[in-house]
Amino acid sequence: MKNSHFKKFIPFIIIIALIASCKSYNNNQTINNGNENNFAENDTVSISSDETDYEIIIIEPGFNGWLVSTARQRGYYSQQWLETRNAILVQAWNQRNLQPYTYDPSLYELRIDYDTRTDYGYEVNYKLYNYFVYFQMKYKQQLSTFIPRI
Repeated sequence: MKNSHFKKFIPFIIIIALIASCKSYNNNQTINNGNENNFAENDTVSISSDETDYEIIIIEPGFNGWLVSTARQRGYYSQQWLETRNAILVQAWNQRNLQPYTYDPSLYELRIDYDTRTDYGYEVNYKLYNYFVYFQMKYKQQLSTFIPRI
């Protein structure tokens, strides 16, 4: 009888051993993810404006360097031009976000809440537009009839 109870515990012991080994594996992944998060934090762009209370945070490796080195300088586009383009690009983005079976859901994870009646200021519109350009070029996407270019 004692032997049959022991045999019943063997599967539980094996499961506990597997869980323990998985947990140690996950700890190693956490360390790696910690490094990746540090990398992402170093390449995080906070889009905010002194003139407004709006802020957008973009965590996209490579975007910050691209913005500084490749994007058109501030002032190249008017705020009205940026707002017009952003309205079109946000609408296209949000349509793709709603169609995860048609468009890669890992690219269009979050919906963008952009109200065309709100004045987000130049800086927010400038960085948002440039993120769209960067995104389209990096992932070979075209959000509108406008070909992304610099």
